[in-house]
Amino acid sequence: MSSAPASAPSTYEPADIMRGLYGDGIIGLKGAFSRDWAQRMREDVLALFEEAQRIPGGALPRGPQRWYVEVQPERIRGFVDIATHPWFVAVCEAVLGPEYKIVEVGFDIPFPGAADQPWHRDFAVPEATTRGRRLNSLAFNMTAVDTIPEMGPFEVAPGTQWDQFEGCPKGMFPPRELWPRYIERAQQKMPQMGDISARSALTVHRGTANRSDQARPVLVVGVDAPDATNAHHHDLQVSRAYLESLPARVRDHLTYRVVDELQPIIQHHVIEGLLQPDY
Repeated sequence: MSSAPASAPSTYEPADIMRGLYGDGIIGLKGAFSRDWAQRMREDVLALFEEAQRIPGGALPRGPQRWYVEVQPERIRGFVDIATHPWFVAVCEAVLGPEYKIVEVGFDIPFPGAADQPWHRDFAVPEATTRGRRLNSLAFNMTAVDTIPEMGPFEVAPGTQWDQFEGCPKGMFPPRELWPRYIERAQQKMPQMGDISARSALTVHRGTANRSDQARPVLVVGVDAPDATNAHHHDLQVSRAYLESLPARVRDHLTYRVVDELQPIIQHHVIEGLLQPDY
């Protein structure tokens, strides 16, 4: 399954990558994959969502009409294309170092009727960031549709990965008195099929209300530096046959549990704050 990038330089400058992720906290590459590739990814995601809905705990709510599903890498036909894409590799190596590990594959789907989420980050700020001023994890996003404003685009407040707010739920949800800061800085992202982005999950963000008649599926790949611990929250399974088929440059950067037969991923990481739009 070829990624067929529209255009790509032979190298990506680490300084540009670091400047973007340590500055705004989010960067992107337009046309990293072909539209046909993105359409196949969409087919996989929608089929896996239907399957997850039939499994108790297979799909977790992230607010009204919004769901998150974690999946096994081999269920996404283009996973190897992502893991070997030169931009993906360059970003991981620049920010996380040469021993980075892929720890999560999943997708988020806001359906029509999804509401504005509260401003949040995906987890509490680790000591590597609070004391070391270093990012030790990244989230890569790939849209399965051409995003339009009515679909409830992802909204991010650039530069807020360094914000610290005390006494908030799980270290994730800033108090309302800080919301004007995020509203003032907010940028809505309008990725198109084939685009890829990378962000610090600590950069304060939210999903916005989907007022369209279409779902907006987004594939997510989470990556850690060696000292990060996000793998503890995920169950990244691979079958023995799939593991043996992977090129070493993918297998060596994968955190996984080998199984003889893929098992349903039962998810327990409910984020209560995202279930309360008026938080």
